[in-house]
Parts: sequence; structure tokens; C-alpha cells
Amino acid sequence: MHTVDTVVSAQDLAKQFTTQAGHLDLFTGINLEIKRGESVAIIGPSGTGKSTLLSLLAGLDQPSSGKILLNNTDLNSLNDKQRAEFRNQHISFVFQAFHLLPDLTALQNVMLPLQIRNHKKAEQEAAVWLEKVGLGERLDHKPAELSGGEQQRVAIARSFATEPTLLFADEPTGNLDEHTGEQIIQQLFSLNQEQQTTLILITHDPLLARRCQRALRLHNGTLEEIEA
Repeated sequence: MHTVDTVVSAQDLAKQFTTQAGHLDLFTGINLEIKRGESVAIIGPSGTGKSTLLSLLAGLDQPSSGKILLNNTDLNSLNDKQRAEFRNQHISFVFQAFHLLPDLTALQNVMLPLQIRNHKKAEQEAAVWLEKVGLGERLDHKPAELSGGEQQRVAIARSFATEPTLLFADEPTGNLDEHTGEQIIQQLFSLNQEQQTTLILITHDPLLARRCQRALRLHNGTLEEIEA
């Protein structure tokens, strides 16, 4: 049942692809409800469609059929420009590959989404968030001058700086060694709890999935709850 506390509501979601061999059903009949402030892991091996599902839930791609409501807004009712504006206002991402702009400093990378929103104190706000993730001394460093862990910290600062309703993290430790990855995850969950952001974490790691309040498995085209 959809309630005012529901941030994500997916109803009978399906995604199909046309190949030379015919139609491929990646998944069908996906139903999902995520409440405000929840942390939810979507787990499954490579190739099951986890990242595709993330793209659909974030409005980056459109389903073959079904409906997605984010913050009570039907994504199907928006055109491409409106969906982009909606993402800018409500959604942030942390990706495996960091996705920092190489010619910008750490400070400028975090400032960018704030500037897009016409934030009056983008530079000060970005500096505050970089300080929170332990990079207060690295504001003027470009991504190539930072370690992988430091780059992901910049990405985390950037994702939280806009105070998103919904944060998608897609294999956020996939490019990091185990020790650095653990530090990044602790930081991600700590900030997420502090900000009361709704977190959807895509991972193939069962141990990481257990850090979330709920875990769902995408398998053979269906999404099922994993019992704690």
C-alpha cells in the first residue's frame, strides 16, 4: 500500500530488450515499496539487471511497462527534461567509477551540483562537506592527484551536499581495496544515518547488503526479500 512515507513505489515493472535472437525479458512484474529514511540493498550476481533496475528507479531509463512513483511523482508522466530536473532536485548517485570531472578540483566537483541549483553559498557548502569526509586539506587537488579512496570520498561529499531525498549507490566499493572499501562504507552509512536520506545500495556482496535495514535479491527476473 502506497503511503505518504513511501519514497519509492514500483508497480508491475518490466524491462525488455530486443536482440537478434528476439525479445529478452530482463525482469517482469517487479513490485517495490521503500519508505523515507530506509536503507535497502539490491543484491544479485552480475548480469541479473541490478544496474538496469537502478536506472529505471532513478528515471535514467524508462521501463517497458509498469509505473514508478518517486516522492508521489509518476516518472512516466514527465518528459526527458522534467525527469532531469526532478533528479537534480531529489536524487544523488555514488558510482563504482567515481565519475568526477578530471579538470575540476575536489572543491569544484562538489560545488557543481550546488551551482546547478543556484545555491548562494556553493563554495562554502562544498568545503564543509569535504571537511566532513576528511578532505579539508585536499580542496584544490584534482582527481588524478587523489587516491581511489579519496576520489570516492569526494563523490560521497558531492552526493550528500545537495541534501537528496534519495541516494543510489551502485557498487560504491567495487574499485577499492578491502580496507579502503570498509572505510568508505562506514562513511556512507554514517552520513546517510545523520542526514536521514533514503539509500538504495546495489551490490553483489552479501555482507555489505546486511548493513542495510532491508535486502532484496534480484534473481531470474524477480525481486524477493531476503530474510534477516
